[in-house]
Amino acid sequence: MSFGLPAPDAAVYVISVAAELTGLHPQTLRAYERMGLITPGRTGGGGRRYSHHDLELLREIADLTGLGIGLEGVRRILDLSNQVSALRHRNDDLVAELRATRAALRRASTTSGTAVQAPNRLPVLRQPGVGRAMLLWNRP
Repeated sequence: MSFGLPAPDAAVYVISVAAELTGLHPQTLRAYERMGLITPGRTGGGGRRYSHHDLELLREIADLTGLGIGLEGVRRILDLSNQVSALRHRNDDLVAELRATRAALRRASTTSGTAVQAPNRLPVLRQPGVGRAMLLWNRP
């Protein structure tokens, strides 16, 4: 019988194991929690449980402090890193939505059915024709 690894966000490591795996003292982990740098899970009895993601975050904090960055600087770096990650995910979502919209517009513009289509009001898709002016759209 083989057991798989826990999910990265599964809070499974007690504080002594987390401290050993990260090379940090348990009091350091408690201090980081008090400062809000990390938020481990809790058991019903209140014991701390750290996830694999938490361990990686603790290692990152240790690396940054080892480079001489103060804890407030570490907090700011982590906040900015989280913002960048969220913006990347949002950008990926928007790019996918834009691609799907463009594909749907292409399909709709090439469909030759008997249904009457509404006039295309998007400047980038408007086709110049006889007696029609071409509209250029520039972002401010």
